[in-house]
Amino acid sequence: MNHSKDKLHPRSFHNKPYNFQELILKVPELKQFIVKNREGVDTVQFANPKAVYLLNKALLLHFYGLNFWDIPNQNLVPPIPGRADYIHYLADLLKVDDSHKTTILDIGTGASLVYPLIGSSVYNWNFVATDIEPKSIAIAQEIINRNPHLGSKIALRLQSDKKHILSGIITKDDYFDAVMCNPPFFKSKKEAETQTLRKLKGLDKRKTPKLINNFSGESNELWCTGGELLFVQNYIKESTIFKKQVGWFTTLISNEDHLKPLQIELKKSAKEIKVIDMAQGNKKSRILAWRF
Repeated sequence: MNHSKDKLHPRSFHNKPYNFQELILKVPELKQFIVKNREGVDTVQFANPKAVYLLNKALLLHFYGLNFWDIPNQNLVPPIPGRADYIHYLADLLKVDDSHKTTILDIGTGASLVYPLIGSSVYNWNFVATDIEPKSIAIAQEIINRNPHLGSKIALRLQSDKKHILSGIITKDDYFDAVMCNPPFFKSKKEAETQTLRKLKGLDKRKTPKLINNFSGESNELWCTGGELLFVQNYIKESTIFKKQVGWFTTLISNEDHLKPLQIELKKSAKEIKVIDMAQGNKKSRILAWRF
């Protein structure tokens, strides 16, 4: 894992190598997972899900003003530097200053509540965060309750109809400066597992990995019928209903091949479409943004 993470957003806290001394102060348990790489530099055992979880927990507590953060070990552990990048690029897109009270809708916030935690800390934004999983909402609520300063910044809403993304969430009185979304990537559990095995082989070449997902993830966090493409197509359809109530609609797109069909779909109705590239080490991703 190369730590010349020079491709992260220039405002990111994560452009410098990890300071493990500082991080261990926040999460002492992390210490046992720190090893020397070939150059003799401290790093974390990235093929170990516990190590990945503790590292990202420490990053959240250290950089984003939290005194508590915890999720069950079957939930998706968000890689914090990449998640923070989405927030920074969204801030560039919105071009808002501190005098404007910015409110963001986060679709599929998950148990980790990661985007609202980062966005409220760095930019003082307010969030409405949604999920289809009652358990995830309950865990996210616990994080809010144990960080009292978040109570006035983040509100949670359960999406009770799995067929919908925005409908049933946006009320007639809502206005959001932007919607953000990290859609489920895979079409099925099998596809998610195949990809995980490939990734683990890459991280630890010495042995054939058994299936442990180093970023974990419950079913609706990682896959849905039709995968990323169908999810975003449905999101685009629903966005036309709420065009007067949202400034920018945005979503992460993991698979570059999905951009073209989605842009063709958007050209039918959107006034402006943008693709914002993001990079973190070898991982390339992009934000698709549109407005009416």
